[in-house]
Amino acid sequence: MRPMLATSGPGSAGSAGVPDGDGWAHEIKWDGIRLLATVREGQLRLTTRSERDVTVAFPELSGLADLGHDLILDGEAVAFVDGTPSFSQLVERVHTTSATRARLLADRRPTTYLVFDLVSLDALDLTSLPWSTRRSALEEILPDRARWQISPQYADGPDLWRATAEQGLEGIVSKRVTSTYQPGVRSPDWLKFPHRETSSLVVGGWRPETGRSRLGAVLVGVPVPGGLSFRGRVGSGLAGRAGARLAELIEKVPVGPCPFVDDVPGPDRAGATWLTPQLVVEIASLGTTAGSRLRQPAYKGWRSDLTPTDVGAEERDGEL
Repeated sequence: MRPMLATSGPGSAGSAGVPDGDGWAHEIKWDGIRLLATVREGQLRLTTRSERDVTVAFPELSGLADLGHDLILDGEAVAFVDGTPSFSQLVERVHTTSATRARLLADRRPTTYLVFDLVSLDALDLTSLPWSTRRSALEEILPDRARWQISPQYADGPDLWRATAEQGLEGIVSKRVTSTYQPGVRSPDWLKFPHRETSSLVVGGWRPETGRSRLGAVLVGVPVPGGLSFRGRVGSGLAGRAGARLAELIEKVPVGPCPFVDDVPGPDRAGATWLTPQLVVEIASLGTTAGSRLRQPAYKGWRSDLTPTDVGAEERDGEL
């Protein structure tokens, strides 16, 4: 199963267009990894948006198997650093396939699973029930623990929008209280309002720093028939460990011909090494230009939970 997804809300960073009134509930948009937690006969399985099994990577969530129910939960795994969500701290976690390594990482920087939906309970499919009913059931059966808790919900969306902006959080998600759960569907019944636009994009090439051999920038795009459509060159955010880790991943990707089907400007393509489109990365920006190029893009992290196919589906849905 793939999780239900939110549609971008109307408005802009300065005028969010957050809905108000009794027909909507509002939650914090957490900067983490989306996970479905499935418990069957006392066995836990954790899967990402692309349905990749990452159970071994999060041993601190194993206690979900002992809740006494067969169920499917939807939520976000979040790593907190000094009380603030840090997406970069999750990159290594979700990539881990060694149980020993996963336990070491969990001891050093445990995640918190913030649960916001109950999809099934004891063989009962809850997807056709309204959000309000699913939420009430979730609050009845899921006790808060150190490593998981129910994501809080708020009645006043505009106030939450302002508060999350002041606290430097990613944004909010507004949900119709009557909304059913639609697996794999990007629905207008859920609206997301990020404070800074983020996009999942595919790496099609890289450039070294000027006069040096180490990674200086990546060239990113979205899947289209025949290859990738160029969205820009991203160098900000690649300093330090984040850039070193991405460089390690790039080394494993086969080189090839230029994957971009449209023109890549000379200053962007100069000295580039082209890659087979495999790696998906998260990029923050101030939106796009009239020519669909990213404005002031910055690298946020590797999306090992997504594939280029997932990015292509979002592009067709008009989300990029």
